[in-house]
Amino acid sequence: MNEPAPSLKATYTWSDYQTWPREERWEIIGGQAFAMSPSPTTRHQKIVTRLASNMEPLLRGGSCEVMVAPMDVRLSNEDVVQPDLLVVCDAQQIKTTHIEGPPRLVVEVLSSSTERMDRLLKRELYARCGVEEYWIVTPFPHLVEVYVLQQVHYVWWKTFDHRDRVTSSIMPDISFDLAQIFDFPLEEGEKNIFIVKEPPAKYSAAAK
Repeated sequence: MNEPAPSLKATYTWSDYQTWPREERWEIIGGQAFAMSPSPTTRHQKIVTRLASNMEPLLRGGSCEVMVAPMDVRLSNEDVVQPDLLVVCDAQQIKTTHIEGPPRLVVEVLSSSTERMDRLLKRELYARCGVEEYWIVTPFPHLVEVYVLQQVHYVWWKTFDHRDRVTSSIMPDISFDLAQIFDFPLEEGEKNIFIVKEPPAKYSAAAK
């Protein structure tokens, strides 16, 4: 995600972004352009699809809608991103070509090429622009980290693994089992992580 933008400028804006080839995927953060990584892995896409398919029925009939990438989100004139998944609860934000302003919830599914961007640059950006809740999803080990906005910073709320039922802190209707999200074979080189229950320490209160 460090290729130069289509034309050399010190700062890029929404107007610049709209002139770039539609077949190319770019994001602008703080006026700096970032080329999107090559096509995501099939597992990444499966996770995004499964998250969306679980959220959509829970939100259907209400004011909130779930959408998946590629969908342009214009957070400011110098910040344009394409989150993996987003939830918008204000119909006025939904334009013909993009989402205007911060979604209520954003989900990013990590990959080796995007983890630094998602954990650092985008986390700071989403907080600064007012995204109320941010989920960071790790494909393996299977984790969903939920962060909640407090003023202009995120505070960790909860971390869920594949045995848990993930729940949004701000939208309780969003709640589903993660076992169905992470139900796929391990890739080459991955190993199962076992949680070992050790006996109480010899001198602990539990041992008495």
